Amino acid sequence: MAVDTSIIGKSYPPHQYEVGREKIREYAYAVGESDPVHHDPAAAREKGFRNVVAPPMFAVVYSAGSVGPAVLDPEVGINFAMMLHGSQEFVWGEPVVASDTITTTTTVKDIFEKDDKTFYVFESVSENQDGQEVVRGTWTNIVRGG
Repeated sequence: MAVDTSIIGKSYPPHQYEVGREKIREYAYAVGESDPVHHDPAAAREKGFRNVVAPPMFAVVYSAGSVGPAVLDPEVGINFAMMLHGSQEFVWGEPVVASDTITTTTTVKDIFEKDDKTFYVFESVSENQDGQEVVRGTWTNIVRGG
């Protein structure tokens, strides 16, 4: 059965996330990030940052509010009972720091079949309050059985 690709190109409303210093610290502790720039504003400023710096994979936190609705969209039609996490790829830009407001938009980038599996590829683009891209993510989910 051919997969419906008519949804490719659909974009979702932007999601804003206000980055808090404590959220960065909590995340840094959770992933074992001990560099003082993730915990101490003075250490971050000493290294040239405006505030405490989010570890790179904090991108998942501020992107989730945009990527989630895209993945869960019934129009996309993912069969969650048969879904596997395929991959996440990120290209980082401007570092994210506490007090930034990050706006993320997500688009269905591709849907295709290969080897009795359907691949659902989403692209998210996150920008800070100054319009600088902070990360571009590619999120791939695979549904077994086509």
